[in-house]
Amino acid sequence: MQHVSEYYPPRQHGVTLLELMVVLVAIGILGAFAIPAFGGYIERSRTARAVGDIGTISLTLYRWQLGTQMFPATLAEAGIVATDPWGRPYEYTRVEGTPDHLLRKDHNLHPINTDFDLYSRGPDGNTQKPLTAGPSRDDIIRANNGTYIGVAANY
Repeated sequence: MQHVSEYYPPRQHGVTLLELMVVLVAIGILGAFAIPAFGGYIERSRTARAVGDIGTISLTLYRWQLGTQMFPATLAEAGIVATDPWGRPYEYTRVEGTPDHLLRKDHNLHPINTDFDLYSRGPDGNTQKPLTAGPSRDDIIRANNGTYIGVAANY
């Protein structure tokens, strides 16, 4: 009498092409969800860093003002050399002595600060003076003399 195992070939212990394709499709689907979520996380962390930088630079400018009784004409004059998370220098304008048309404006076209403007051009690198303008919506701004620091669209 023959043994049953003689009728069936030995089972192979490997991965079939179909199993491999199923695994690759699953990885692709997970990647399709993970990559955009990770990109959003990176942008949120860059925005948070810009908010923190603007707060820190503001404090440095106030310390400068305490010693000199006026804000510096430029950030470099105060010894501040800083770039935003997108690699561009922060924008600064001292309000005193600056014509009104050169200052950042809110939706009512009033200047958003009375001491100094300090902001990042945001992810797209474009800006305009009114915050309602499309290129300014993603700027990270300081408004109301520092009581608001965040994305211009949320101001």
